[in-house]
Amino acid sequence: MTDEEVLAEFREAEALLEGHFILSSGLRSPRYLQCARVLMNPARGERLAQALALKIPDKIKIQLEAVVSPAMGGVIAGHEMGRVLGLDAMFVERPDGVFGLRRGFRLNPGQKVLLMEDVVTTGLSSREAIKAVAEAGGEVIAAASLIDRSNGTADLGVPFFPLIRLEVPTYAPDALPPELAAIPAVKPGSRAKP
Repeated sequence: MTDEEVLAEFREAEALLEGHFILSSGLRSPRYLQCARVLMNPARGERLAQALALKIPDKIKIQLEAVVSPAMGGVIAGHEMGRVLGLDAMFVERPDGVFGLRRGFRLNPGQKVLLMEDVVTTGLSSREAIKAVAEAGGEVIAAASLIDRSNGTADLGVPFFPLIRLEVPTYAPDALPPELAAIPAVKPGSRAKP
């Protein structure tokens, strides 16, 4: 799947938004990719996960034993990736502010994990989720996402395979360009606080 074909999936789902958005990282952006909208169609989610699975090297795929995603945004993407790879898909959540496995999910000691995200911007959620997997006994050996908003600059500490890398500008809240500052900010992501 080419980058343009991936973006066409987002456009068709009305998931490529423009405005003034507060990202989960707290940064601001004039564009937002609403993965929940693109993944609400199971056939589209499957197509995207299949295309992404092709980007993960076989030498990594054959080691994988589970897929773990951070809630909330990565849950559907992780489930689709688990289905494509034939692996169980779990998620970590942070009801008390720190990611952890709940709902009876557990990892065996040393179990090899693919961390699956919907979108990576700074990598903060991914690194927190990787830490939670380690604390649960697993080992994240690679990460994947539908979108890499960092355009390759996010360091997750493991090999990272996005379906598409985009250069989408982000700004600190106190360093907004005038045209963005003139638009009311909207928080479309899953974190309650930036």
